[in-house]
Amino acid sequence: MAEERVSPGPKEVAPAGPSAAAAATTENPGAAAASPDTGPYDSNCVFCRIARRQEPTELLYCENEDLACFKDIKPAATHHYLVVPKKHIGNCKDLNRDQIELVESMVAVGKTILERNNFTDFTDVRMGFHVPPFCTISHLHLHVLAPVKQFGFLSKLIYRPNSYWFITADYLIEKLRK
Repeated sequence: MAEERVSPGPKEVAPAGPSAAAAATTENPGAAAASPDTGPYDSNCVFCRIARRQEPTELLYCENEDLACFKDIKPAATHHYLVVPKKHIGNCKDLNRDQIELVESMVAVGKTILERNNFTDFTDVRMGFHVPPFCTISHLHLHVLAPVKQFGFLSKLIYRPNSYWFITADYLIEKLRK
């Protein structure tokens, strides 16, 4: 089963600075703290920490400074990457029409990562998002999976397009446009 669980490491604290200090609360000091360069940040979110290089995860080269890309720790396919915004966004249901460009940028980064890893058959690619409550990490992340034809039984189920639990990026963009 392909999940994005990452072993919890030592607690990280949001970078110091006027905007981070102003946004942090006493109950949850890192939650939704803002950084001048990446926006909202949650120190309790493993993907926020990965995007800021505070976790021992290899980031793949990404030309978009607002996004980070890395390999899924439990790959469902030969190529299984996650593209995440550096700014903390909970999940695909938190998006609105103004963020269509963000989703399109995430897809573009996913395609670029596949090309850089010598995969160019885009008819055999699945890109999409898990829908709450089926998200293991509450930080928006695009699954980039290829080749789809090599999916095992569980992967076919978990990444079933436009099901109750997984929607394609194209489907999400279409819904946001309405």
